[in-house]
Parts: sequence; C-alpha cells; structure tokens
Amino acid sequence: MKRNITLILLLFSLISSFAQSPVEEKLGSWFTHFGNYKISDKFSASALVQAWDYELADNFNFILYNLSINYTVSPRVTTTLAYGYADIDSGFETNGPHTFENRLSEQIGYKHDLFKLPIDHRFRVEQRFLNKLGPNTFHNRLRYRLGSKVTLNNTLFFRVHNEYITTIGTKKVDAFSENRFYTALGINTSKAVNIQVGYLNRAIKGLSLHRLQLGLFYKVDLRKKKIDVLNNVN
Repeated sequence: MKRNITLILLLFSLISSFAQSPVEEKLGSWFTHFGNYKISDKFSASALVQAWDYELADNFNFILYNLSINYTVSPRVTTTLAYGYADIDSGFETNGPHTFENRLSEQIGYKHDLFKLPIDHRFRVEQRFLNKLGPNTFHNRLRYRLGSKVTLNNTLFFRVHNEYITTIGTKKVDAFSENRFYTALGINTSKAVNIQVGYLNRAIKGLSLHRLQLGLFYKVDLRKKKIDVLNNVN
C-alpha cells in the first residue's frame, strides 16, 4: 500500500515538474451536454453545450452553444452542417475583455472496423467570425479526429480519440495549431443515454492543459413518437 501511494505521489510530482506556466499547473474541467434527435431515417438534429473552466468548475474559460443538421449517407458515412455561438475568456488570472464567436461548420463522419476494432473518423471545416477588442477576426479552421469506442459489457465502454486542429488562410500572428487527446470511461444508463468521465489533454500555443471531462450524451427518436400518435388516432 505504501509503495502504491509513493508511486502515485511520484507521478503527480513528475507531471507538475513539466508545467511551464500557472495555467498548466491547474486541473481544469470540461463539461459536455450533447443530444441527438432522430427526425427521419436520413435526417437528425443535434444540440451541443460545451463549457470549459481553467480550474475544476471554477474560473470561466469558454462556453459553446451549437446546433446542427445531420444527414446519413450510409451506415458508415454521415454529413453535418452546424452553427455555433461561443463566449471566450482567454484571461486566466485576469478578467479581460471577452471574445464572442459566430461559427459555421461542415463535417463528414466515417466509421469502419480495423481488425474488429471500431474506428471513427471526423473531418470538419470551420468558418470562425471572432468579435473581440479591436478589429474583428475571421479564421478558417481544419479539424481531423481519429477515435474508437470499445464496448466492455452492457453497461460500460471505453472511449478514446485524438484530434488535430489547425487554422488556415489567416494572419500568421493569429494562426495556431492544437492537439486534443481524450480518453474516458463511459456508462450506459439506458439504451439512449450515457455518461462519460475522463481526461482531456489540450496542447495549444506551447501549453499542455489538463482537463477533467464530464459528459452527458443522449439520443431521442422522434420517429417513434410520430408512429405512436398515428396509432392512437386510428
């Protein structure tokens, strides 16, 4: 037992030793609320709320509200058009002026198996209209995410993905690249609802940010409700 405690303390000390700034020393939080609403066999709508904090449930960093329309091309391929609105506070220890963003995005999702391991790809292009102190800024951004979801049993699953993000067609001073690595344990509370608890590392502008992630994900099939209504009328 003492040996295990010593190893844990050593691990945390090693992680802390790599920190280059106060923001890296803090374990922040990353909350996600995502709902998917099946409208027809081909179309669905999604609603996402995502909130980041520099510290655990404290020190506001970012919140995003996102609505999207999804079209299922095939069981393996899905396309998405989305609009998002975000409030961004880039000041870690100060209350600086916020940046407000309007975002359009186009996305293709592709799924397949590799040696019986489920693999998913997400390709996304974003147009970001940033309203901040001084002149407004427009960014084009490319994103690619590679991930997998492994079922452990009827209740538990393991989720892991890595996403690379880069800005294009903008001023060099505003351009940056980012990498997000995410791993989590998922809990199916029902056939349509799951909770994910995990860790996300955000590498951006020379910083390595550590985030505890908590997400609620659910699906609603509106087709069933329509069928029920018709049956009741008949």
